[in-house]
Amino acid sequence: MPVGIEGSTLCAELNRLANGGTYPARTAFLDSQGAANTWAGTSGLGVIGALNQKASAGRAPSAYKALNGICNELAGTTNKSAADALRTIAS
Repeated sequence: MPVGIEGSTLCAELNRLANGGTYPARTAFLDSQGAANTWAGTSGLGVIGALNQKASAGRAPSAYKALNGICNELAGTTNKSAADALRTIAS
């Protein structure tokens, strides 16, 4: 069951998750990288790096999954786009 808003962007979903499951005011949105790092509890990583660390702290970069793969892993879904997968996560 989707939690996020249908058609929302990847950036919006990362901001929702970084904000504890609710969309922040647009004026408070972070860029995708900032939101991914906030949600993952990391800093200075790219979106894919932050999300892979969220899924498995200490995962080596050589084992990183691509964007759709890591978002589906985090969401417990398969074959969804990154944004569609993240929409299913409550917080």
